[in-house]
Amino acid sequence: MENTEFDINTLLRMCVDDGVSDIHLRYGVSPAVRKNGKILKTKMPPVTEENMIKAIEATIPENLRSKINTDYDIDYSYEIKGVSRFRFNVGRVLGKHMIVVRMIPSIIPTFEDLKLPSQLEHFTDLNNGIIIVTGQTGSGKTTTIASMLNFINNNFQKHIITLEDPIEFVFEPAKSVISQRQLLVDTKSFPDGVKYALRQDPDVILIGEMRDRETVNSALKAAETGHLVFTTLHTNDTVQTINRIINFFEPSDRDSVRNQIAETLRGVIAQKLVVTSDGQGRVPACEIMTSTPAVKDFIMKDQLSDIYELVRQGGYSDMITMNMALYQWYQQGVVTEDEIISKSDQVNELKQMLRGVYRGLKS
Repeated sequence: MENTEFDINTLLRMCVDDGVSDIHLRYGVSPAVRKNGKILKTKMPPVTEENMIKAIEATIPENLRSKINTDYDIDYSYEIKGVSRFRFNVGRVLGKHMIVVRMIPSIIPTFEDLKLPSQLEHFTDLNNGIIIVTGQTGSGKTTTIASMLNFINNNFQKHIITLEDPIEFVFEPAKSVISQRQLLVDTKSFPDGVKYALRQDPDVILIGEMRDRETVNSALKAAETGHLVFTTLHTNDTVQTINRIINFFEPSDRDSVRNQIAETLRGVIAQKLVVTSDGQGRVPACEIMTSTPAVKDFIMKDQLSDIYELVRQGGYSDMITMNMALYQWYQQGVVTEDEIISKSDQVNELKQMLRGVYRGLKS
């Protein structure tokens, strides 16, 4: 990727054409990009402070311009019509501006496009409760939720309200009515957005991320009052997700929070992206936990470690562990043994599967 004159729109177009997922711009070094999960350095000239300022000025919304030199970090969306949408994060490194750009496809991909497990369709047919998609940054959480919401949009007559920071995928209403609201543009905060969303006749509410106790409280309240809530959290597996939510609260409140979670939780999807054998793409490995009477009981009794054993039984109530999901991709010849081992948090168990001595996976 070479270019003698820096122009942010030209760079964005080039990266979309080349299948890049992220762009990293730093003062004094050549732009770097992430492709198929790996950071690659380009042969472009080092980025100057003037390049950086022009890139920000060309893309930042009018309402955020006054914050360029006062705020340490700014998130916003940008779009090149007919090309793609982009999520910008403008921050600082050693006192100089930096920019990280995430590519967001203009067309929302389907379950089939993303190669997501068919079990996820079950979650779109629910009328209430909370569904949490978890994973590290860049693991595809936002895209997975967008695919699920668009499935609802195309198949059900509902009112979907999204609360996002910033808005990434833009939905075209089909059978559903969709209201997309952006923090600090359309609403003050996630808790405020949920409070007023409950007065706007919603069926489905997306809360972009559960960042704090107030947002968790709002999400649980919305789920308790008969709405279907989708949200994200930065955790590595399904059981850790429940622990993380509970630990947002003071010890004296945790018993009541466990009961709330047990009653409202419908499922947790923990996702990782795995590089394919040919190195030309990535597929999602999804650990899926669904709420069953046994899962509810273990949550209320604070026996979270026992939940993993339920998920591990393989195929029980559409549940699957991360190791099972990784192993299935390997069995299909889509990914290599080394790749799935590098993505596993329970390597010894996965190696047992590979040796054929593990009995938890149904044939």
